[in-house]
Amino acid sequence: MNNLLRLIGNRLIWLPIMIFGVTVLVFFLMSLSPIDQAYSALGENASPEQLAAYRTQHGLDDPVVVQYCNYMAGFFHGDLGTFGPASQSVAGRIATALPITLQLGFFGFIIAIIASAILGVISALYRDRWPDQIIRIFSIACIATPSFWLAVLFILLFSSTLHMLPASGALPPLTENPAGWLARMAMPGIALAVPLTGQMTRIIRTSMVEELDKDYVRTARGFGIPYGTVVARNVLRNALITPVTVLGLKFGYMIGGAVVLEVIFSLPGMGMAILSGVTSNYVMLVQGVVLVVAITFIIVNVIVDMLYILIDPRIRTV
Repeated sequence: MNNLLRLIGNRLIWLPIMIFGVTVLVFFLMSLSPIDQAYSALGENASPEQLAAYRTQHGLDDPVVVQYCNYMAGFFHGDLGTFGPASQSVAGRIATALPITLQLGFFGFIIAIIASAILGVISALYRDRWPDQIIRIFSIACIATPSFWLAVLFILLFSSTLHMLPASGALPPLTENPAGWLARMAMPGIALAVPLTGQMTRIIRTSMVEELDKDYVRTARGFGIPYGTVVARNVLRNALITPVTVLGLKFGYMIGGAVVLEVIFSLPGMGMAILSGVTSNYVMLVQGVVLVVAITFIIVNVIVDMLYILIDPRIRTV
């Protein structure tokens, strides 16, 4: 137990250090942008005096280090700056966009986990037989299928031709209208999940096959323990270690893929926010979105590291 707490504590100690490193990297990279934030905010009709006053008011004439300190002071108070002629709040825009991106990312994540776990286990249990061959071909096809291309096919088939699912429009709240939420999220969620399903199916199959070939499985069978019991109690638990580690790394891919699919399906998430920021030269909006996405990725990976420690008892003794 002491080793377990120590390992979890180490992960939690490194969490703020990694977040600090990300904020430094994102801020100083964005500071190299040639875009004039004052011009983007006030528009082309702004006078030189108005532009100069805006830069002074928002500290844009200060040294970069001073700007970073001011930005971080606002960050800890939930203030990520403003953007646009109307001085809209970056934090407010992210507060409405991030939940949509997380919903799409986790929805696709859950689909991929369930589908790949079922297919991977079946493929391993029927190794080198016809179910295994079919699943292996299917997984390779999934890996080779880009999410954005699949999204376009879904729109053409299920929305334009069959009129079964909506490809645009408002996203109903999950708690108030689950059926409407599911219909709106079905196509982007499945399109996002397909490539990851193919990858995780291959990983789970390989991990399961390695466990099934180990001596403890043959020993348990020799003592008369039913094969299904050995698989359910021991093989599955041990085989989860590698897939769980990979899933943590794949979460960043899911968030990135969700950002792209949001643009295709007109979902008002982080993808649409960063697109509007780039096309309108809103540096503060782009900076805030990138920073929040990066921090979310770090936090999720720390959580996965702790789950990895809980799943694999051997790590607790290190």
